[in-house]
Amino acid sequence: MSDLPAKPTLLLLPNLLGEQPHHDLFLPASVDRAVASIDDLISESPTAGRRYLGRFQTKKPAHEIPIALYNEHNSDQDLDFLLEPIRKGERWGLVSDGGLPCIADPGSKLVARARQTGINVQAFVGPSAILLSLMLSGLPGQRFAFHGYLDKDPATRKKQISNLAKRSRQEDSTQIFIEAPYRNKHVLEMLVETLDDQTQLCVAWELTLPSQGTVSQPISLWKKSPLPNLEKRNAIFLIY
Repeated sequence: MSDLPAKPTLLLLPNLLGEQPHHDLFLPASVDRAVASIDDLISESPTAGRRYLGRFQTKKPAHEIPIALYNEHNSDQDLDFLLEPIRKGERWGLVSDGGLPCIADPGSKLVARARQTGINVQAFVGPSAILLSLMLSGLPGQRFAFHGYLDKDPATRKKQISNLAKRSRQEDSTQIFIEAPYRNKHVLEMLVETLDDQTQLCVAWELTLPSQGTVSQPISLWKKSPLPNLEKRNAIFLIY
């Protein structure tokens, strides 16, 4: 751990994108050393936090490391409470349920508050579904925008899809969004029905897992092809 600062720090720890038996295939050794240095962990859920710690060597038994919760249900009033132990000299990790903390994740508010109060923050590299899907898509990566989840209402969602296509043409940029697994099928069907034949659509799913798949082609070909089965799969959609 000699290459890590000893001072109190909020460590932004990457997580896997799915259940993998060996985390060292996707997370660098610097993450192992970082986790070995933390006193406590901030996670979206207790189960996910315990599972994460169980992958690593820790400074005390993993089940003895306290886990604080921070997710979409927390209020801004919780930020100072979560950061107080770091101000008192401890090192805490922040982890998302999957991928990178603060990317499509509420942890950004915690980092912003840490910076406002002078707390040291350190980030570590790891897998990102957004960037991996963009790399695999073959779509332009010079300009792109990520929009998180689209609206649950089908009519509103259809308008949003049309607006994303319009923005892509105007800005010459790739537009990216994700969806809840149980809505994947309906969203994919709506994309194929709504977008122009010349529009490029990429769908990537279960990235880094053995079941990983990517289809990237114009809508004209999507209309002629059987749609992939995205039932209960984590998927990401890219439009250009």
